[in-house]
Amino acid sequence: MPHHLMNLRHVPDDEADEIRALFDEHRINYYETPPSFWGISMGGFWAHDEIEAERARTLLEDYQARRQRSQREAWEEALRQGRGDGIWHQFLRKPVTVIAALVALVFILGISLAPFLRLG
Repeated sequence: MPHHLMNLRHVPDDEADEIRALFDEHRINYYETPPSFWGISMGGFWAHDEIEAERARTLLEDYQARRQRSQREAWEEALRQGRGDGIWHQFLRKPVTVIAALVALVFILGISLAPFLRLG
């Protein structure tokens, strides 16, 4: 019976490539199902038997802990250098785009709420 190891929805390509390399390096017998075009099936990494699944899960736990640390360090470094991805950093880089998005948001919100505001 197949054992699901990891969901591939919203997984960046570099992370998926690193996991494939990790499994290949440790000779984990796995297979992969891609996410569907319409987002109905999640896709993922699978193992055929319980022993391979346990080995793979142990490797994945270690890998995810290392990746979380490295990504957090990269994000903190980007914030220190002023290259963050927050709304303020986006506003500083592209103020017209951010203002246009906010105006569009207020417009759509106004159209959506107008019928309810007119009831009273």
